[in-house]
Amino acid sequence: MILYNGLTLAYIGDAYYEMWIRKYGLSLGFTLVNDLHNIAVKYTNAKSQALIARYLIEAVYTEEEIKIYKRGRNQTATHKPKNADVSTYNTATGFEAVIGYLYLKDEFARLEEILKIAVEIVDKNADKASEKPEELS
Repeated sequence: MILYNGLTLAYIGDAYYEMWIRKYGLSLGFTLVNDLHNIAVKYTNAKSQALIARYLIEAVYTEEEIKIYKRGRNQTATHKPKNADVSTYNTATGFEAVIGYLYLKDEFARLEEILKIAVEIVDKNADKASEKPEELS
């Protein structure tokens, strides 16, 4: 596989994760666009993704995935995040980089495993999604 930079991996990961979550919303029986949008925002906002990343780093990611996460997290974005502080945004970018990496490696079983865990994390910790990643235990 070509060695892509962290932001490129995050770009691909963001697209795949967004589509996966939209399909997940459909599987829950949501068919109205506004409802699907609200479901997507719940799981794909930077705060939720940072919450997911924090858990995955501690309990799920392999060493290789942690390296990819750090590559994405440590890349310098060329724009300022709109709806999150820089730390939260960078953590979310690391999560997206891992998703993009696994997608490009065609590791769909691993992607499915991680994304199902991601949904569980957001569902169980929706109140914590408003905290900064470093505040989480």
